[in-house]
Amino acid sequence: MSALQILHRDPGSQARAGVLRCSHGEIRTPAFVPLATKGTVKGLEAREVAALGYDMVLGNTFHLFLDPGPDLVEHFGGLHDFMGWRQPIITDSGGFQVFSMGYGTVADEVKGRAPMGPDRMGRVVSIEEDGVRFRSYIDGSERFLGPETSMGVQAKLGSDIALVFDECTPFNIDRDYTARSTERTHRWLDRCLAWHDEHGPTGQLVYGIIQGGVYEDLRIESAQQVAARPVDGIAIGGSLGADKAQMYEVVGWSIAAIDVARPRHLLGIGDIDDLIRGVELGVDTFDCAMPTRLGRHGVAIVPEPDQRWRVDLTAARHREDDAPIMEDCPCPACRNGHSRGYLRYLVKNKELTGARLLTLHNLAYVARLMAGLRGAIAAGTLGAYAAAQRAGAAP
Repeated sequence: MSALQILHRDPGSQARAGVLRCSHGEIRTPAFVPLATKGTVKGLEAREVAALGYDMVLGNTFHLFLDPGPDLVEHFGGLHDFMGWRQPIITDSGGFQVFSMGYGTVADEVKGRAPMGPDRMGRVVSIEEDGVRFRSYIDGSERFLGPETSMGVQAKLGSDIALVFDECTPFNIDRDYTARSTERTHRWLDRCLAWHDEHGPTGQLVYGIIQGGVYEDLRIESAQQVAARPVDGIAIGGSLGADKAQMYEVVGWSIAAIDVARPRHLLGIGDIDDLIRGVELGVDTFDCAMPTRLGRHGVAIVPEPDQRWRVDLTAARHREDDAPIMEDCPCPACRNGHSRGYLRYLVKNKELTGARLLTLHNLAYVARLMAGLRGAIAAGTLGAYAAAQRAGAAP
């Protein structure tokens, strides 16, 4: 029986709304999942995140593996008790982070930086069938992460949803390597499932991950391979292309090749237009650092599509700006009358209050957007709601 109950479907797209049931509660879908990378949504207390309307957060297996370590988290009763978050938690496998040490990040791809320079590959000692050996960014010591290690860490963290260990390749890696990497990811999937079947915590769901880069046949084959395994849900990972059009195409290939019953998660995507399109394509949950990272750098999410839904409050033009980030916004930054000029002052002076207020605003915006998408699917008005958001309506 699927953990996802689909309650409503949109007749004009692949969108659906429902409830994803986990050990620590329910997630209303479609949903955005804020990153609690190191056991915290940066700058916020767990109750603040829940009060914004979020049902689940994502913990980062790679970072928690290195510090404080899974044994200490287990000592405190698992990640829920450790960070004081009483609702569901999904943990990634650590694959994206460890491979980013060698290949580079998404930002490196977008900005055209060399993905495999000597400064990067020095951090990855070896990529082998057993797993990956790398040097810790904390102390330079050699560490190992593989399928069984990753699942063991996630078991000690006690997450509601664990992602299998995979290799995340960038789009500028050639087809031959992408094909071989994807096949290895499928073998790692089997090892993750075997370990979890014998040792995994009761009630912990396991998601397989579709890879295959930007190649249609590899994506479809990977989707079919993952769907053929006894996974509780399916995540779409890896590089999704050089631009948004290609990303939507890759996501579409992946979803078309899997069954409709299991939940679908899109890894690392969170721009406003991508969330809207992803929901239309049939994605149930998303995670991304975007809202919190922008907030820490003085950037607020606003309904301005021609500006990528962003306003940079560090710009000099906001120095004497007495307007709020958004009119009629219920977030603490806007509701309590903080001006753009004041927020700029805080951010420019690296005051933590500025980062907190902007993070709260950005997460509140995304939470309202997702609630609006869920409501529109239920009401049969998704097409109109999505069009209004793309045109610059407030959520």
